[in-house]
Amino acid sequence: MARRPLPRILSSGSTQIARGREIARTAADSATDVLHPLITVSRGLRKLAASARAKWAATPKERRGPTLFLVAACVLVVALLPYGPLLALVVLMGAAAWKGRERPVAKTGPDEAETARLKGLYEALVPYFSVPEDPSPLFSHGGDWSGAFGEYAFDGDGRLTRLRISYPPYFADGEPAARARVEQLLHAKSGRGREYRFDWDEEGNRLVLSVLPALPTTIAAQRFVTVPGETVLGFTDADAVQRTVPVLAAEGATEDAPAVVWRTGPRSTEPHLLAVGQPGSGTTSLLRSIALQALPHGDVLIVEGGGTGEYACLTGRAGVLAVECGLSGALASLEWAAHETERRLIAANRARQAGLPAPEDTRRPLWILLDRPGVLGHLAAADGRPDPQELLQVPLRHGRAAQVTVVVAEQFDSVDMLSEAVRTHTRARIVLGPAAPGQIEAVLGVQPHTTPTPDVPAGRGYARLGTGPVLRLQVPATPDPYDDATSDAHRRAVLDLLPERTPASPATAPAPTVVIEKIPVTAPDPAPAASPAPAPGPLHAPVPAEG
Repeated sequence: MARRPLPRILSSGSTQIARGREIARTAADSATDVLHPLITVSRGLRKLAASARAKWAATPKERRGPTLFLVAACVLVVALLPYGPLLALVVLMGAAAWKGRERPVAKTGPDEAETARLKGLYEALVPYFSVPEDPSPLFSHGGDWSGAFGEYAFDGDGRLTRLRISYPPYFADGEPAARARVEQLLHAKSGRGREYRFDWDEEGNRLVLSVLPALPTTIAAQRFVTVPGETVLGFTDADAVQRTVPVLAAEGATEDAPAVVWRTGPRSTEPHLLAVGQPGSGTTSLLRSIALQALPHGDVLIVEGGGTGEYACLTGRAGVLAVECGLSGALASLEWAAHETERRLIAANRARQAGLPAPEDTRRPLWILLDRPGVLGHLAAADGRPDPQELLQVPLRHGRAAQVTVVVAEQFDSVDMLSEAVRTHTRARIVLGPAAPGQIEAVLGVQPHTTPTPDVPAGRGYARLGTGPVLRLQVPATPDPYDDATSDAHRRAVLDLLPERTPASPATAPAPTVVIEKIPVTAPDPAPAASPAPAPGPLHAPVPAEG
């Protein structure tokens, strides 16, 4: 028996149904676009009616009569005004359109990817925040992460920017090793290459992780608004310090920047400073910045152990006593600095005993900037001469009373060559450039509350003044103006801060050197010494001690 073909309407029914659905969907989308204003107004009228009904229901019964009378009076007044009904209709439609507009849906929780990240971080913290003896552990494998993470935020790439963690009370949050393990885990799981800050609340058993923004590198050397005895070491986070200074940032804009201010002088608790960093980390720029800020109010003596000529721009400037790069000049300059410190102490003591103020020449600050003393110490040991750091013992021990400030900059590979006097008396510490947490702790005494990144710009690091907190630091850009790689803006900024040059000596005369006049103390009648050559700046011979 031959099979008959199906009718055409049945064989092509599915195709026609699909085409009909597509036409209906297109027509619905077109109608929605055309009728969108009407839909918005209708939604707004419905919301306004619901709001009016709710307010009427909330009105007490004794006030409904006066309210109804007031509404009727307003309607009557609007009806009697020229174009009143039309204006009322326009206002009503506008209010309905505003009330019925589509608002973006507020995000009330993490999405699927963020939830997976939080759950993975929760599982990774279980071995650190749980013990087998806990009957109801806050952290357990397969547990609920929402009970431990109270606050969280993500950036556009889905990485954590802030997280508040609640941990059990038995966690040893007072031990640095336990903290370090948790911080290392959070740093690895939250994404490397960023700087995180960890705020531990031992009383509330809370840990807050937050991502820190990069410190600005657009602030160059300039005249900062400070008083004599204050030096701006750099700039830090806004919530880390209580003082801001107006600065000239990029493109000539003036803004208030949080500054790390170092105070020196007789009342300072951190009279001397030590800066340590890797090659190219910005320690030399820090010393140049300090010298430019010290010159308007004091004298500066610079000893450069590297011999690279980084301080050539300061040679011969007013207030710069000497810029020494060789071993002999460095020994002579530092020996004079030691005798000058003693002379100031003796002069001030005599003035106090006589009931007089200290002489003017003892109150002018003297800055001793020593860059890379380890190189000079190595050369001195090879030549059989004393280490230049031994001559710093007197300025370091008695410099605060004599208005003498010592700043030492060294690299990590030569930190072991620093003398005991330098390590003991430099209570202000700075670490610049990339460094391991152990290296930072060895210099500052404690570990920072942030995670250092492997790649940082020049002048970026940490500072700690005495026993204060560890602060992030960005040194103002103070490059060598004679370097060809320096930009024109930074070169002009440094050159504008340099003082005028002192009158040059005759061309045939040798370069000025520091001459130290030694007067014997024990000899009863010393023979008069020959007149020494004039020294640059207001140099003074040591005064013999009394009795």
